Amino acid sequence: MSNVPIEPDSSRPVFAIVIVAAGSGERLGYGMPKAKVPLGGEPMLVHALRVAAASGVARKIYVAVPRGDEELRRICAGAAEALPEGSPTVSCVDGGATRSDSVRSVLGQLDAGITAVLVHDAARALTPDSVFHRVAHAIRQGAKAVIPAIPVVDTVKTVASSESADAAVAPEIVVGTTPRERLRAVQTPQGFDLATLREAHHAAGLFTDAQAAAVTDDAMLVESLGIPVHVVPGSAHSLKITTPTDLLIAEALLAGPRAPRWVEG
Repeated sequence: MSNVPIEPDSSRPVFAIVIVAAGSGERLGYGMPKAKVPLGGEPMLVHALRVAAASGVARKIYVAVPRGDEELRRICAGAAEALPEGSPTVSCVDGGATRSDSVRSVLGQLDAGITAVLVHDAARALTPDSVFHRVAHAIRQGAKAVIPAIPVVDTVKTVASSESADAAVAPEIVVGTTPRERLRAVQTPQGFDLATLREAHHAAGLFTDAQAAAVTDDAMLVESLGIPVHVVPGSAHSLKITTPTDLLIAEALLAGPRAPRWVEG
């Protein structure tokens, strides 16, 4: 992974990367925030921060951590100090109760001069730097919003609760099958023109509780404004580490001969 220097150019967007690391990690079963969970002998956040910095895309990296979690702040600071000379500077910011709250918290503290943002999940700790490059390139070409994604290989069906007469057979029944050639599994980092992302988060302040609860990524907020969200190829290595099985797969990827830090998947 090369550390590509950012050359000043007033005609090009200036990027910051936001790493959301405020998740509880309950499904991993470690009893600690997900970003602290060890992966290859180091906290998950360290891997995510290292790859984001090595991509060379951003001038600065902001990490949203759980409010009051001084240990995670120390982990973040230690990882930042270990980055090679010339890497982006790193700041920790208190996150919020939800993912959207954490992103909004960072948006309120961005340095002057930042004009574009890549929002990344610490749980996608093995994302290859090439994915960062593809997202940033699309923003430089004029896109207001960009997401990386991979094709869905499973058949996906829409279901509903069974009527009382069928409930003894099974709890749900199929009501439709979506053509999988049109489906994509969305990943991060997601890239945005800063003004667009701020507008989307401002509009989200008017959502009902039900609407807010349905939001799972920043692209959904931009979609609600009617702004096109462009799609670039993601990576099989950019899995979201959410369950113990995900962690086992990530450990295998990290230790194997096709480790994501060297080979794009």
